[in-house]
Amino acid sequence: MSSESHVKFTITLANPDLDAEEQERETRNLLRDINDLDVESAGFVEVTEIPEGAKSVGGFLVGALQAEVTISNCYKLLAWLGGLGNKSIELEVEVNGKKVKVKANGQKELTAALELAQKFIAGN
Repeated sequence: MSSESHVKFTITLANPDLDAEEQERETRNLLRDINDLDVESAGFVEVTEIPEGAKSVGGFLVGALQAEVTISNCYKLLAWLGGLGNKSIELEVEVNGKKVKVKANGQKELTAALELAQKFIAGN
């Protein structure tokens, strides 16, 4: 890995209309797409503690994945996330040990959440 700082993203799909199998399938599709981007690493979120209302399958949280990217490539991931449009997501961004967590339901909220994440990254 390079010496450039990294940004860690935790992306959680928040669609109560999907059952665990459908949510796992959608998460796998997102993970495949993210791996096609220039990321350092990406994978499912392992269960250490199950948050209230969350489901786990095979030791992983259903609907949750993590990706780690360099600062220079994080904007590609943010732009890609902007294309998720009408999905409900929770996004946690960690850079230099500091975290911000945002929720979005629909394109308007997603755009605002991604702008906040971008400002947070730029400020750290």
